[in-house]
Amino acid sequence: MRKQTLWLVIILMPLTLLAQKRTSSPLEYLDRSFRIYDQLQKQIWSVPELGFLENKSSKMLQDHLREHGFKIETGVAGMPTSFVATYGSGNPVIGVSAEFDALPGLSQDTVPYRKPVEQGGNGHACGHNLLGTGAVAGAVAIKEWLVSEHRQGTLKVFGSPAEEGGGGKVYLARDGFYNGVDVVLDWHPGSTNAVDVGNGFTAVQMIDYTFHGKAAHAAGSPHKGRSALDGVEAMNYMVNMLREHIHFASRIHYVITNGGEAPNVVPEVATVSYYIRHPKREVLKALVAWVNQAAEGAALGTQTTVTKEIIAGFYEKLPNRKLAELIHKNLEIVGGVHYDDRERAFAEQMVEELGLKQTVLERVTAIQPLADERPSTGGGSTDVGDVSWNVPTITFGTAAFIPGSSAHSWHWAAAGGTTIGTKSLINAAKVFTLTAIDLYTNPALIDEVKKEFESRRGADFKYESLVGDRTPALDYRVKK
Repeated sequence: MRKQTLWLVIILMPLTLLAQKRTSSPLEYLDRSFRIYDQLQKQIWSVPELGFLENKSSKMLQDHLREHGFKIETGVAGMPTSFVATYGSGNPVIGVSAEFDALPGLSQDTVPYRKPVEQGGNGHACGHNLLGTGAVAGAVAIKEWLVSEHRQGTLKVFGSPAEEGGGGKVYLARDGFYNGVDVVLDWHPGSTNAVDVGNGFTAVQMIDYTFHGKAAHAAGSPHKGRSALDGVEAMNYMVNMLREHIHFASRIHYVITNGGEAPNVVPEVATVSYYIRHPKREVLKALVAWVNQAAEGAALGTQTTVTKEIIAGFYEKLPNRKLAELIHKNLEIVGGVHYDDRERAFAEQMVEELGLKQTVLERVTAIQPLADERPSTGGGSTDVGDVSWNVPTITFGTAAFIPGSSAHSWHWAAAGGTTIGTKSLINAAKVFTLTAIDLYTNPALIDEVKKEFESRRGADFKYESLVGDRTPALDYRVKK
């Protein structure tokens, strides 16, 4: 009996090893392609392009996907830098989100101290160079698995521009590009490894208010003028007073983008740009109406006129616990980020610059527990929110940045352009791959995810974007 058992083990062992090799092959592809994706993310990092202007960055990602057999549809939903890349056919249909826009004024070299590459230039201070590359790397690995396993299914990469204020995904959602997609997988580089359950995101409305007055000599004939800047300042004053009486989770912030040309000329035109946020879009609508009244009152009191332009608007995120649990399981399988000696030295210098204890670096190797859902008390906004109300979507993060550093800072731009960022995106690509394999091989998981999705949305839900029927604000980052 022992001999029979031994022979059985010997016979089955090669089959087991073969099965392990087949299962792990897409992850092996990612490991051996580290240099390819390191180069790709650094190329995008080196040409930081603002929202709706990401011509080079978008093309790099498209070219890589095309080389790997994806069919590319470009310029979708009225956005020249957007694209949808498709591989395969039939069901299930899995989507992957890719972003690639940078931020203004945050140029930074890959050193652990402040050193702009270009003074006042753009920089990838939110890691979208990693985000887009990681999504594309994951998509190629998933495609490799579909081919090797002879699996039916469709894979789509949604290249969405201008997440930082322009809201490319809103237009993709409004124009129906997510229709027929079963699940969308999304990630964002961070300073820890964790699944986002939507606790810290808010709905937002972005509006530019432009006041129009009458120009005049500010000293010689001020009585003939009506200051558009007075209108802006009166509006801002009233908004600052109403803050006392709004829900504590609300956020209102603004910047005067045009206040006039010279002190001795009464400003004929002045513009203030507002971001208005709340965790629930129903409350947000009432808050926006109040801010609009402040603008109208300011115009009336200064004898100017005011026009408003909705630049963008995002939904809050719709959670999906089942999908979050699946992604968290795979994040634990992949594990955290591990520094080599050079990366460790870089990270230690930045931690010292931040005034933190070196022990914070332990966070990059750990996987954070899956958080409980709780009401949001305010925070940032993302156009992923709109996606999550159209198709089940969950975002996760891997440790691309130094713990204790802040988003939209030079610290993120510095770390994101190094191999620390590349290790993070490779881990993200592995999570994409394992999760897609789970969904393709077990359609019952998709059914459970969709059932929860429909229950949370409600039977009467109808998607209506917060931008109305406006066309994409393609010039919102262009200085006027």
